[in-house]
Amino acid sequence: QVQLVESGGGSVQAGGSLRLSCAASGSTVSARSMAWFRQTPGKEREGVAVLYFSGELNYYADFVKGRFTISQDNAKNTVYLQMNSLKPEDTAMYYCAAGPWRAYFDTAPSAYNYWGQGTQVTVSS
Repeated sequence: QVQLVESGGGSVQAGGSLRLSCAASGSTVSARSMAWFRQTPGKEREGVAVLYFSGELNYYADFVKGRFTISQDNAKNTVYLQMNSLKPEDTAMYYCAAGPWRAYFDTAPSAYNYWGQGTQVTVSS
């Protein structure tokens, strides 16, 4: 059983930065595909960034490309999402997810078996 615990959310002004953390237990992050998703009320959960191929490759959704960076620290078994140049439209609940190891990226929520509880990010204009 994999457990994921997110932290680092909060409220910032537009243009600010936040770093989300996802501490994993029960499995090593390098042995899995790891992803960040976000969701706002009434909308489907959407993929933000994915680490795959043992963390050597990554994927970013177009709406965060150039602003967000996904990374992992194998020693800490933790995945991060560094979010810079935040916009009000980035306001959402952010979730960390873990799935099977893959040599390709997948942004479908159904591709991930384990989820954290979520951390709220609020960006004000």
